[in-house]
This record gives sequence, C-alpha cells and structure tokens, in this order.
Amino acid sequence: MAYNIGDLFEHIVDAIPDRVALIDRDTRLTFAELDERSNRIAHYLMSQGIGVGDHVGIYSQNCHEWIEAMLGCFKARAIPINVNFRYVSDELAYIFDNADLKALVFDEQYAPVVVEILDQAPTLSTFVHIRTGESGDDVSADLEVLGSVPYDEACAGQPSTREGLPSDRSPDDLYVLYTGGTTGMPKGVMWRQEDVYFALGQGIDAVSGERVASEYTMAEKAAAGLGGGLVFLVIPPMMHGAAQWGTMGQMFQGNTIVLLPKFSGEAVWELVERERVNAALITGDAMGRPMIEHLEAHPDTYDTSSLIAVSSSAAIFSPTVKDRFLEAFPNLVITDSIGSSESGFNGIRTVARGQAANENGGPTVTPGPDMVILDENLKLMPKESREQGKMGRGGNIPLGYYKDEKKTAETFVVADDGRRYAVSGDWARWEDGGLVTLLGRGSTTINSGGEKIHPEEVEQALKDHPAVFDCIVVGVPDERWGQRVAAVVQFRPDTNADLESLCDHARKFVAGYKVPRELHVVEEIVRSPSGKPDYPWATKLARGER
Repeated sequence: MAYNIGDLFEHIVDAIPDRVALIDRDTRLTFAELDERSNRIAHYLMSQGIGVGDHVGIYSQNCHEWIEAMLGCFKARAIPINVNFRYVSDELAYIFDNADLKALVFDEQYAPVVVEILDQAPTLSTFVHIRTGESGDDVSADLEVLGSVPYDEACAGQPSTREGLPSDRSPDDLYVLYTGGTTGMPKGVMWRQEDVYFALGQGIDAVSGERVASEYTMAEKAAAGLGGGLVFLVIPPMMHGAAQWGTMGQMFQGNTIVLLPKFSGEAVWELVERERVNAALITGDAMGRPMIEHLEAHPDTYDTSSLIAVSSSAAIFSPTVKDRFLEAFPNLVITDSIGSSESGFNGIRTVARGQAANENGGPTVTPGPDMVILDENLKLMPKESREQGKMGRGGNIPLGYYKDEKKTAETFVVADDGRRYAVSGDWARWEDGGLVTLLGRGSTTINSGGEKIHPEEVEQALKDHPAVFDCIVVGVPDERWGQRVAAVVQFRPDTNADLESLCDHARKFVAGYKVPRELHVVEEIVRSPSGKPDYPWATKLARGER
C-alpha cells in the first residue's frame, strides 16, 4: 500500500468531493475545490523547476493558501518546510540556509525581512507572496527585489487537474517538520510519509491501537457515511506540527477544517458560534486559559452548544483550567495527548467532569502501542517499575534530523531488545494499570542536591493558585544544592501573591523540595506561537542576564 500524503488526500477528495473541506474567514472550499487549488500551486512550483525532494518554505500565519501550498508540495513530491512567522532575521537566515530552501511561499508583510537575509540563502530562487492585507507598509519595492509573484497570479495560469503531476508518489517520500527550537536552534525532523501517517495522521486508532486496513479505508468510510462530517477548529498556527496533523488527520477522515487566523479568546468563540464547531484543537493553557476566561466573562454572548470536544497537545493543560471548561461544558470530552516532533503520538487521556485533577504530578495517559520507557543504559523498564526514565517510541518513527548525524545518533537509539526507538528527552514513569505519567523534558530538568525536579509538575501546582495566570519554572545556580527552583510568574490583573503563599499552595501537589525558592514577577510570560514555554528566556530572566 502506498501510504503517501498526496494520495491519501486525493482519495478523500474522490470519495466526498462536494463536502466542505476548509473554512478560512470568508473562503469556503469543498474537497474538490481544495484539490483543484492545490493542483494549481503544484503545477506552478514544477514550472519553476521545483522537483522531487526539493524544499519549499511556507512562511505565513494561518490561511487557506498555507494548506493549499502544503498539499501542492506533496502532490509535486516536493517537501513543505514550516517557517516560524515570529523569527527575527538571524533565525530566519538560519532556517533558510539549514533547510536548503529552493522556493518560498510567504505572506507579503514579511517581504522586508526576507530581503534582509536574501544573500544568506544561496539556494532560494522562487518567491510567491500571499496578499492577506496584513502589511501596514508599502512592501512593493521589496517584492520587486525578490521577483516575487502574487499567489493568485501564480496559480491562475496553471491547470486545475492532476494530469501532469507525478504519478509515482511513494510512501518513502519525505515529510520534514522543523521543531520549535525552544531548547536550541530548530532542527528538521525527517519522516517517511508512511511512518508519519501512522504516527500522527490517524493511521492508527488512538484508543484501540488498530491500524487502517489500506490507504483507502478512511475514504471508503466517509463515502459510506460512516466517518467524517465533524467541524474541527484548528487554533494553533499551521507552522506547528500539531496544527498540521490536526488538519491533515481530520481531512483524511472527511471532516471540515476551520482555521483561526489569529488567536484570541473572543475570536475562538465567535468561530464556534458562526461555524457550529464540534471540536477544537488547542495547545494547553496558553490557549485554553484565555478562551475559558473570555467565555466566563461573557456567559450569555455566544451559542456554544455545538462544541462537544476539546483536544490539547504539545503544552500543559492544567487541571484547574480543565475543570473550568468542564464547569461550563458538563458533557465536554477533553483529550490530553502527548507526543513530539521526533516521536509522534505517545499517549492520550480522556478527561471527564471531576477527573481533571492528577495526583501523579504530570499528565497521566494511556500509552500508545509502541511507547516504552528506557533507563539510562537504554534498557526497557518493566511496567512494574515506578522509577523515572526516558520515554521512547518504536514502530513508525523518523529517519533522523536533516543534516545532523550527531543529533540523529543521540535521539534515535537501539535499545536492549534490538529495536530502534525515538527518545526525544521526555521523562516519564509507569503507573498502575499500565498508565504513564509524563514528567517533563530532560533538557529543562532541575537538579537540586541530586533530586530531579521537572518544571512542568511544579508549573501545574502553581497554576492552581487563584492569583497565578501563567508561569514558567526554571533552575538557577545555587552554591549548596547546585540548582534551586525559581518561578517566573504572571499574575492575574489586580491580584498578587508572595513567595510564601505560592509555596504553601504548591506543597498541596508536590514534594517540599520541588517548591520555588525564589519568585520573579513579569507582566507577560513569553511563549512560542504554538503555546510552548520559552525556557531559555525565563532562565536568563531568573539569572538576571536580561
């Protein structure tokens, strides 16, 4: 079976061509229309010499052109590269060069910074700009320097059919996802498309662990009326892996995707009401907290009766915020999933009313079928063990990092059972009943007097305090203990708390040695567009380096 992303999308198009596939503001595209627009951009890229395995950057906030360009790349057997729209010039120059971009599809508002670093991107020669109306300045001179072609103009003269596109697509074609870079410079994770489909694209049922029977299974179910039909709101930015696979995984099942161009609590609930959204994808508290607080402040403003599910991944979704959602939506199904760019899906937890609190310190989930925990010697830890170890995933995993053999060897390892595993650096522990508690990322673990402290579990304890809006926990140097715990906290408007109060509250949830020893108050916590905490920023602030 050729589990290829371009083929999988075309199968669902052929099965339900007239169903609405994508909603972006006033643009509504059926599966057939989305297919035609994706064919046009694929033909244009090929006309510019973009071929098999060439890298095409997509540098924009959420819009339908982002989805079209991504699908068009897969159709042309090129590789779409996600570019963070918050990058400054040095970061942008790094990823353009590291990814060997040959073409760039970008929002015209970013033209000035692209021009600024153009001489540092020697392989980049084709430019297509999206007119979103977001640019407050005249960027025509910069677009002229780049020789950029408007997106609609590039597509207008191209065929809308699949004729002339590659017919020899392969499950070995690559999908590359650049990580967020919160613990260093971004790295391109290389997946075979068949592997990433089974790891992230709904090829394996998250609950039963069953694999689809063929590349046509989902399309056949949708055509028979046995699948699809949900309206699914994608809130994180498309340059984040969770958003890409939230989109593709739902589309492959025949569901309708609604894009949120820019995040705000108000914008989310307006879309839920207008489009009768059934399910929404968020990244933890960074999105969930502003959403529920806006709804609580405007309880009779929106019709939210269509919403039946909220799914969170990639960032902490604290019990306190979950409980507030469940208070507002008593029958809401909340799923908390864990995974990473390097490993794919690792586990999921469904939370019902009264179950949000977690006594184990971090999110406790039902592990996926290929998840393991390894000790420091790469031995598999038995499910009876309650010691901490590194979480790993076998089965369908990436090939490695693009142009980084050293990091590939460190992350993708062979364990004592002879199998290859992706070990992304997350610490975890087996629990009763075969469950797994995620404890935190190894790169941010605090070592205080030999005790390992995972920031995420302390952050969850602090976020339960009524005065805390958001926080990041980091380690700072300590003469006696090596490191001590420091909390960087953003309080709610018109509220405050001292360190003693925060520690007393945190001790209800974590051991005494884990509570913060110092407090740094900020006006706003810095996070990535996907909602992930910026630990390097918080560490510098706590150490007085900025």
